[in-house]
Amino acid sequence: MANVDGGSGQYDEGHHGRPHPDHNPEPDSREYLELETEVLASYWATVLEWLVQAADNVQPRRIVDLGAGPGLAALTLAKRFGQAEVIALDVAADALAAIRTKAGKALVADRVITIEADLDAVWPDLAELDLTWASMSLHHLAEPDRVLHRLHTATRPGGLFAVAEAGADLRVLPDDLGVGSSGLEARCLDAQAAEHTRTLPTLGTDWAARLRDAGFGVLEERTFVLDEDPPVLPATARYAQLRLERFRFALAESLSKDDQDALACLLDEDAPQFVGRRSDFAVRGSRAVTLARRP
Repeated sequence: MANVDGGSGQYDEGHHGRPHPDHNPEPDSREYLELETEVLASYWATVLEWLVQAADNVQPRRIVDLGAGPGLAALTLAKRFGQAEVIALDVAADALAAIRTKAGKALVADRVITIEADLDAVWPDLAELDLTWASMSLHHLAEPDRVLHRLHTATRPGGLFAVAEAGADLRVLPDDLGVGSSGLEARCLDAQAAEHTRTLPTLGTDWAARLRDAGFGVLEERTFVLDEDPPVLPATARYAQLRLERFRFALAESLSKDDQDALACLLDEDAPQFVGRRSDFAVRGSRAVTLARRP
């Protein structure tokens, strides 16, 4: 399973292309995902409050954050359910180390357990689960249906499973950034979608149907709309910079020369168009969340 945030919810937007020899090295994923939790702070506050309310009747004692990334969900759920043991599961050791540090600062280290595992390769001992949160993670699995069946077996009767996946593409950039870049983000997203069709074949599929096939009963499907006008959080400028760096790295062979040149200019810290100095970002997109219960 890729390093995605199921607790801070972030979507790993692609490292599947090969960089051009003149391009920067692959951007740091952990910083990107940490920043994304800040940029989408209002979404995370809303969706986690909804999840907590849904789980109140269950009073979970054992929770798993599947693909925990920066661990926002794991830590939030640990603080809200004071008797619960929370498992932060991810493939990235550095992300899990950061979660342990955060758990110590939040005074919940005794109840937050980290497990490093690739669910396509091994199945950890998760015991009996009351609540599972999987944000932007299941589509990275080679065999998500097999994993869903295993999680159904691991979930106690009445236990909940919540899956968050992308709805409308996340956009943060103004349509025209100058340097011939009108529509640049949209073209990058189109190129990324074409790449994901090959590398992430289950992205965008019907997760409610997959949950039903695994034996869960679907309780609710809800779309959380991301719609914030400028000015947005200061972290958005650095996030936008890393986002363009990721596009440049992953889509080096897919974009036109004009778009590659526009990206280079927008990422040049000495250029007047440098994206990191802008403040006119907006946040647009959506997340689709499916809540299910094991009968």
